[in-house]
Order: sequence, then structure tokens, then C-alpha cells
Amino acid sequence: MYEALGDVSLDLLRTFEAAARHRSFTAAALELGTTQPAISQQLKRLESHLGIRLFDRIYRGIALTEAGLGLFLHVQSGLQQINTGLQALIEQPAREVLQVATDFAFAAYWLMPRLARFHAAYPQIDVSLVTRERSHDTLHGDSDVAVLFGQGRFIQGDAQWLFNEEVFPVCSPHLLAGQALPLSARALGDFPLLQLRGEHARQWFDWYRLFDALKLGPPPAPGPLRFDNYTLLIQAAIAGQGMAIGWKHLVDNLLDQGVLCRPFTESAVSAFGYYVIQPPRKRRNQLAQVFVDWMLAEQNAHAGA
Repeated sequence: MYEALGDVSLDLLRTFEAAARHRSFTAAALELGTTQPAISQQLKRLESHLGIRLFDRIYRGIALTEAGLGLFLHVQSGLQQINTGLQALIEQPAREVLQVATDFAFAAYWLMPRLARFHAAYPQIDVSLVTRERSHDTLHGDSDVAVLFGQGRFIQGDAQWLFNEEVFPVCSPHLLAGQALPLSARALGDFPLLQLRGEHARQWFDWYRLFDALKLGPPPAPGPLRFDNYTLLIQAAIAGQGMAIGWKHLVDNLLDQGVLCRPFTESAVSAFGYYVIQPPRKRRNQLAQVFVDWMLAEQNAHAGA
């Protein structure tokens, strides 16, 4: 690609364009901040490389040959296009990219529905999401901010509480077959229970802990569907596959949209919750603080609504 260019540099083409435009080596030297002999030497080198005479030396000046004029038109057009592209890039507003690490569920159900408001308030900041299913190991070296699930003690950095784990059963309205709401909590065992399994499930509320908190006795056997991903579990609940444990702050938007409902009024709260972490080593703490303050304001506004 660009075989004809060979080792012809952009500086050499700029020198040729200036000399051809001014029809003067001296004027080109003044524009480019060099000397007339240096301009003459460079253009001799260009002519030697091309094997074509580009200028005629005439009395008190220079004139372009036919070949020189053709090359001048192409080079000037090309330099103008390069300059236009560079100018457009320079005039673009400066943008920052913020790396935010969290788990799938928080990203999908709490953060994504709100990100449009963040971009409207801070159009110069782009958010790059890094997600993992296991919340506690998502804060890696490139992260500016993380939202992690736990009890507030994290080795990765200072933690600010965002919200506690408050849970209650949720399901698709279609699963209830027109039953009057709310149902008695004791009717919970009449529905298939969607189960979250895997190492991370031990931290989150499960059906055993929920039945115990609501004093309903031991839960029935799990339903036929089990998941190692909370996001997929909620999608199964939306599809009417069974009853799921819904986090208040993660499923509120789905409840507002009517794709999920609360058939029971009872809920349970644990000491666990989501926390915002800022690693102390990060060089862009001010940018990260903007995002942290926005998340806290969003949650406070939602809690007061």
C-alpha cells in the first residue's frame, strides 16, 4: 500500500507544496522556519527520488513544470484533507473514559436503566462497564470505580454504602392466573421456586433463608430450573417459569414496567448490600468521585421517591 511514496516523508511533501504555492524557495523557507539552501536541497532530493524535474529555475524565481504542477495539485489536496481531519479531531470536546466494575445483576438492573441520565448530565464522560458474575473479584487494576456486594469490608479500597439487601418473591403476572393480590405468604410453596446455585449464591439470600426470615418453616424442594446467573434467573421469572427472589433495588424498574409483580407483601433484609469502592491508587480520583456522587444521588432520590 502507498508503494509510490517509498521513503518520501510528509515533511518533504510539505516543503514541495510550500515552494510550489509561493513559486519561491525563499518564501517557502520563511513559512517553514528554515533556510533557502535547505529548501533547495530537499527539493533536489525529491526530484532525484522521482526521476522527474519539478521546477524550472527562471530569472528571479522558479516555475513549475507540467509534472510539477500535476504533483502540486495532488499534494495540496491531500494535505488539505489531512489538515481537515486533524482539525476536526482537535475541535472535538475532550472525553474521559471511566472503567466501572460490578456484577451482571447490578449492571443490568440498577445501572443500565439510569446511565442515560448520567450521560445527559456528564456528556464528556464515557462509561466502560466491566462485569463478572461474582461481585467480590471484579475490581482489577484498570477499574476506576467498583460496585461490590458484601458487608462493607473490602481490601480493594474505601467503601461507601449504596443500599442493603432487601428481598421479596417476584414473578410474572401471568404465573398467578388472575389470583387476587396480595397472596398469603404460605401460598409461596405452591409455585415453582427458581433457584440460584454456585459459590456466589451462599452470600445472597436463598429460599431457605427467606422462608426462615418470614417464619414459613422449611421451603419446598427447588423447582426444575436452577441458575448460576441472577440475570438469567430474573429473565426466567419474567417468562413465567416460576417464582424468584427479587432484590428491591434491582427489580424496582421491572415492577414499575409490569413485567414482574409482588404477589406477597412480606420482605426480608440482611446485613449484606452493595457498596461503592474507589481504589486509593487511582490517578483519576476526581473523575471517579463524580460518578460515585451521581450514583449516591440516584439512590437517595429513588429512596425518597
